[in-house]
Amino acid sequence: MKTTDELRQIASKVIETEIGALQSVAKRIDDTFAETVRMIYFSSGKVIVSGVGKSAIIAQKIVATFNSTGTTAVFLHAADAIHGDLGIIRDEDIILLLSKSGETPELKVLVPFLKVRKNKLISIVGNISSYLAGQSDVVLDTTVAREACPNNLAPTTSTTAQLVMGDALAIALLECRGFTTEDFARVHPGGALGKQLLLCVKDVFTKNEVPQVSPDDDLSKVIIEISAKRLGATAVIENSALVGIITDGDLRRMLLANPRPDNSVVARNIMTANPKSIHPNALLVQALELMRQHNITQLPVVENGRYLGVIHLHDILKEGLF
Repeated sequence: MKTTDELRQIASKVIETEIGALQSVAKRIDDTFAETVRMIYFSSGKVIVSGVGKSAIIAQKIVATFNSTGTTAVFLHAADAIHGDLGIIRDEDIILLLSKSGETPELKVLVPFLKVRKNKLISIVGNISSYLAGQSDVVLDTTVAREACPNNLAPTTSTTAQLVMGDALAIALLECRGFTTEDFARVHPGGALGKQLLLCVKDVFTKNEVPQVSPDDDLSKVIIEISAKRLGATAVIENSALVGIITDGDLRRMLLANPRPDNSVVARNIMTANPKSIHPNALLVQALELMRQHNITQLPVVENGRYLGVIHLHDILKEGLF
C-alpha cells in the first residue's frame, strides 16, 4: 500500500496532468467553436449526442447539461443506433459524436447512415486525422498528449477534455439564448434550487389556519386563539387591518414581568405593533430571509392592506428548500 504522502502526490499529479491538457485544449479554441455554437443555436431540431464506451458516458452528461440549460438534446448510444434507434433522428437534428480515437468501429458503421440522412455532424474528437474527423462537418479538437493513467491507457484526461468541451458548448449556448435563473428553475422544479426560485408564500401559507384577535380581546381569548390555530402566534386586527402580532414568546415575557395579570390585560397591551409582514406573491426564500434578519419564526401575510394569514418557519423548512 502507498503511503499518505505518495497518495497525495499521485492525486496532485493526476490533477496537474489534466489541468495542463485542458489549458492546451483551450488554446486550440478557434472560429470552429463559434461555428458549432451557431449551428446548434439556429437549428430547429434537437442535438443527438452519441459515443461508445467512456465517451458514451460523457455524452450522457453533456446531454443532461444541454437539457438543463435550454438546449434540447437526446443521448443515442452508437451501438444501439445501428440496431433500430436511428428512428429517433429527424432531418433537422444535429448529431454530436464523441470519440478519442475517431476510429471506433461502431461509429464507422453509424456515420455513413448519418451522411445519407444529410444531418449535420459535429465531432468532439482526440485525433483530427481520424476517420470521424474527416467525415464531420465541424471538428472540435480535444487531443491530449497523454492520459493521467500511468500506463497511458485508462480514459481520464481525454474524457475530461470531452466533458469540458461539452460544458463550453452548453454555456455558450446558454448565454446566446439569454437563459436566466428563472429559466433554469423551470427545468429544475423538483430540486432545492427550483423551489427556491419558484415557490411563493401563497403556495404554502394557505394550508394554515388564520389566527386573529381584536386589540380589545382579553388575555384568555388570545391564549385560546394561539393554541387553537397552532402557529405560535396570532395577528391583531382592527378595521380589517393588521395592527400587531402576539407570539407565544410575547406571552411568556408578559407573564415573567407580571405573573398574575388581571382582567384589564388585553391584546393591545401585549402585541408587537406594526409587525413585519410579507406579500403572498413573495418568494418563499424572501420570507425566510426576512425571518432570519429579524430573528422571528412567523410572518403575517398581507395583500393590499388585507390580512390573509400567517406563514411559519416550519412551513418553509418542510418544503426542503435547503
